[in-house]
Amino acid sequence: MHSSESAPPIARTALHEEVTQRLREMIVELRLKPGERIQELEVARQLGVSRTPIREAIKVLTAEGLVELLPLRGAIVKSFSARDARNMLDVIALLEEHAGRCAVDADPDRIDAIVAMHEEMVQLYARGERLAYFNLNQQIHQALIALADNETLSTTHASLSKRMRGLRYRGNSLPDHWAAALAEHNAMMEALRARDGQALAKVMGQHIRNTWPRIKDELPQD
Repeated sequence: MHSSESAPPIARTALHEEVTQRLREMIVELRLKPGERIQELEVARQLGVSRTPIREAIKVLTAEGLVELLPLRGAIVKSFSARDARNMLDVIALLEEHAGRCAVDADPDRIDAIVAMHEEMVQLYARGERLAYFNLNQQIHQALIALADNETLSTTHASLSKRMRGLRYRGNSLPDHWAAALAEHNAMMEALRARDGQALAKVMGQHIRNTWPRIKDELPQD
């Protein structure tokens, strides 16, 4: 393993998963931009690892839809058109609405755990820790989906959510957008605490659809 001046070396334990997460965050935070080629040697140097885990991470991110492999160009950060993004958001919103209607019937301990995660996320917002906030936010969405106890729903939602990670992160780049997104999450928790499935479904669906006006101007039009 090589040393790195720009980032602490990664422990060998769970190296593959950690490198994948680091590379995923580089894409989400636009340190690697849509359409940009992933320079394996440079990324390996930054993370203090060999090229092998970088290549393994690229395979995972290709399967997730964040990276694409192109002839003669290699691994490229996936670029989504406006239509791509709008279609995925529409489907995610429908999935979340269905999950919201089912979630309120879940075991109270599982619901309480999500509320606790939300309270932690509020503290991250107060400290301005946007990436940590976003990562926990995504975990909350996954946990809400999981309350429906529907494997097909969870798998489909996870696949689309991974592809949309970068765009959704950018959707909260402006302070007003971030504040509005948090307010929507507050409303989601109120509905969840009240075990109001219809209210939860409505706010979860609208929360996803509200991403569109926040990101549409950044996307290439069809």
